[in-house]
Amino acid sequence: HKMAAAGAEAAAVAAAAEEEEEEKKRLPEGDPESGGDSEDEGDSESSGDGEDEEKENEAEIQRLEEQLSINAFDYNCHLDLIKLLRQEGELVKLRRARQKMSELFPLTEEIWLDWLKDEIKMASESSEREKVYELFERAVKDYICPEIWLEYAQYSIGGIGQEGGIEKVRSIFERALTAVGLHVTKGTALWEAYREFENAILETAQPAPGSVPSPEQQQMLCSQLEKIHTLFRRQLGIPLLDMEASYAEYEEWSEDPIPETIIKNYKKALQQLEKCKPYEEALLGAETPKLAEYQAYIDFEMKAGDPARIQLIYERALAENCLVPDLWARYNQYLDRQLKVKELVLSAHDRAVRNCPWTVGLWIRYLLAMERHRVDHGIISEMFEKALNAGFIQATDYVEIWQAYLDYLRRRVDFTQDSSKELEELRSAFARAVEYLKQEVEERFSESGDPSCTIMQNWARVEARLCNNMQKARELWDNIMTKGNAKYANMWLEYYNLERAHGDTQHCRKALHRAVQCTSDYPEHVCEVLLTLERIEGTLEDWDAAVQKTENRLARVNEQRAKAAEKEAALAKQEEEKAEQRKQARAEKKASKKAKKNRTGDKRKADDDDEGEWGQEEEAEQPSKRHKGDGDGILLEEDMEVETGLFGRSGPEKPDRPANQKEKASTSRKDIPKVLHDSSKDNVTVFVSNLSYNMTDPEAKLKELFEGCGEVAQIRPVFSNKGTFRGYCYVEFKEEKSALQALGLDRKVVEGRPMFVSPCVDKNKNPDFKVFRYSTTLEKHKLFISGLPFSCTKEELEDVCKAHGNVKDIRLVTNRAGKPKGLAYVEYENEAQASQAVLKMDGLTVKEHVIKVAISNPPLRKLPDKPEAGRASQFAVPRQVYGARGKGRTQLSMMPRALQRQSNPVAKAENGMVQNSPATSSEPPEEPKKMSNADFAKMLLKK
Repeated sequence: HKMAAAGAEAAAVAAAAEEEEEEKKRLPEGDPESGGDSEDEGDSESSGDGEDEEKENEAEIQRLEEQLSINAFDYNCHLDLIKLLRQEGELVKLRRARQKMSELFPLTEEIWLDWLKDEIKMASESSEREKVYELFERAVKDYICPEIWLEYAQYSIGGIGQEGGIEKVRSIFERALTAVGLHVTKGTALWEAYREFENAILETAQPAPGSVPSPEQQQMLCSQLEKIHTLFRRQLGIPLLDMEASYAEYEEWSEDPIPETIIKNYKKALQQLEKCKPYEEALLGAETPKLAEYQAYIDFEMKAGDPARIQLIYERALAENCLVPDLWARYNQYLDRQLKVKELVLSAHDRAVRNCPWTVGLWIRYLLAMERHRVDHGIISEMFEKALNAGFIQATDYVEIWQAYLDYLRRRVDFTQDSSKELEELRSAFARAVEYLKQEVEERFSESGDPSCTIMQNWARVEARLCNNMQKARELWDNIMTKGNAKYANMWLEYYNLERAHGDTQHCRKALHRAVQCTSDYPEHVCEVLLTLERIEGTLEDWDAAVQKTENRLARVNEQRAKAAEKEAALAKQEEEKAEQRKQARAEKKASKKAKKNRTGDKRKADDDDEGEWGQEEEAEQPSKRHKGDGDGILLEEDMEVETGLFGRSGPEKPDRPANQKEKASTSRKDIPKVLHDSSKDNVTVFVSNLSYNMTDPEAKLKELFEGCGEVAQIRPVFSNKGTFRGYCYVEFKEEKSALQALGLDRKVVEGRPMFVSPCVDKNKNPDFKVFRYSTTLEKHKLFISGLPFSCTKEELEDVCKAHGNVKDIRLVTNRAGKPKGLAYVEYENEAQASQAVLKMDGLTVKEHVIKVAISNPPLRKLPDKPEAGRASQFAVPRQVYGARGKGRTQLSMMPRALQRQSNPVAKAENGMVQNSPATSSEPPEEPKKMSNADFAKMLLKK
């Protein structure tokens, strides 16, 4: 009776506190008690504004509900709807919206606490309290959250007056300690709340002053004291923050001295706490998502080997990184291999696929775990159907999940029986898988994901080896070959091996004869296998037929190859003839220019002659070519000879180019001292390209742009032999960090064009260097959008994309002139947001343009197998090495036009500069005799 009275008193205190808190929360802002009085005019204005806002909210709620009816997996849409419904006080709709979201996604700690507090306010009767208890049970299963457990335990104290109320509270506290009692930073709060509850029970169990307790009361008091002692001792054996204060509190509370064993456990826990502190401090100081810090903590606990602590640190990491599939995979692997507790393992797998439904590996592990723990077949099949609707981002993911499910069904079949329900289910699943990949997957991804028909191959193996049904296996292989696989030798040999193991020689021979006829990649190999078969098992007639078949086939193959080689040789010869014609045309043009120069030479002015002497000196100084960055264009020797008069020399003045402008160009060339490129300064130099040719003063303009990166030592713009800017230059800094900072200006728009800024690297010394910095592999958190209107801006696209997640970056693809190409890359914070955006945005209309949206996975651009014959004969320049994408249209060609016009062989010097051979221009060097493509073809035909 005393305990019941104590429970009733505690419940009354808790209820009073709850009512007071509810009154504070429910007090409206405009209530007279809150000092919200206002004049009539103010009331009418505020009511009018409130009505408008209410209508807007209702319209927004309706829009969000319609959006969710189209795509129920829109996470942000769920959040927005719940926020609006809570704001409007739509309790019924709010409860329904939260329920739908919780069925699809695990809810965060904040969402659960808001939901629980709203339900607690409305729960007055005992039946409603039971619903709140059920809600708490769902909440603690999503993530390990100390705050939710503490709220759960404190709420349960309010029902202490009911039958079994005290034991229920203790049960909840014990479960909470099991779940998060080891939490180094937040576990102490639960231990203290539990002790306070037991102390309250102890206070109410004390006898009245002056009275003598009965034996029953004395026994109850001793039992309650022992409970509190036990709680203190359990807590002191666990490494928790502020455990020194807990030890001091125990010393003060206990009338007896603390036992030596407890002190020993306490000191041991203190030592363990010192080992944990660096990891806890690293977590406190780190920024989200703290993956590296959590991984270090996990590794530390794995070495210690305490399963409970390992589980807790994994759960803590996942609470903050719930969208990281690899972390879920490692946790589930640990549970599968180490703990092997059914409820714990299956719960973790279920939470993993709810958090990362787009990751096929997590679904496969879940199916295996359910099979391992002997879950009912109907539940496993239902989970597989959920996996098919998870929205994987690659066609191959569907092949993998189907294969995992088919493996499970195959393990259920007892193949000792001729026929069974499980066998029919397996065959039906195989047929459905083939049809699903053909229709559903191929319609979405334009490919089945299974070009080699691996699922049909496995089906054929099951029929042949386990069911002794070679007829069905042959039908399946016949279907496989009709899907474009008949030209591959390895496919025929796979079928042949199956026939050898489970069929007969006749079908083996038939398969190899078909293989010889159809194979186009390695016909020699299948011919050899056919001859080997006949050599061992065939008759003389079979041998003769095989020899004749293989000889005829190989003769046709060789004939086809010869024709292909002849065609290639003819094409090469045509290219050589075209190259010779181009060479003759250039020679004629050169001769005509020389004749014209001789006719006008007598009329030149004296200052022009002086300038000619200056030009000859410079030609003598560097007969081959000017270095990049010497202030002038890249000129070959013959161009200098032909065009010596272009810097202020003869020729009629054009009306659009005044004489003083010519003189200025000439003077600027004279005055600029010759500066050769110093490759030792490449680390402090950047190469700037794709600038406008019409830039009036590139040196001043670029100095203004790059001064913000650091002190500029020198800017070397490159000019043509006519004095026009070539659109690229070298910028040299005083310090290396300034050059690195300058790379951040890459693709900055300058005078309407994207400016390219790249490191100054000698490609001869670093052939593998790639300037292109964008990823060319699959990026699951990034989207590729095509079909955009050219007028679409970055801000407009961001407005469309941010409705589906947090957008980190948007890049609109442009050409060299800065004009948009209707393409864009959008980077989200994680894979989940990106996959949701694909589902929602693909096929969306933007400014009357239907856009296509997919996960970013750029295709590799194949390099040509061989250089063009014509160019190979003209230039001895080594072939440029491009990045993984090949030579994109947005990349500049590093070969100047003057070099492309040159007929003499040139060699690539340091830093990508091209120089002539040492011979003079009047006597061009003899080209080394090289074998052309036609020569190679003739050589092959002779063999």
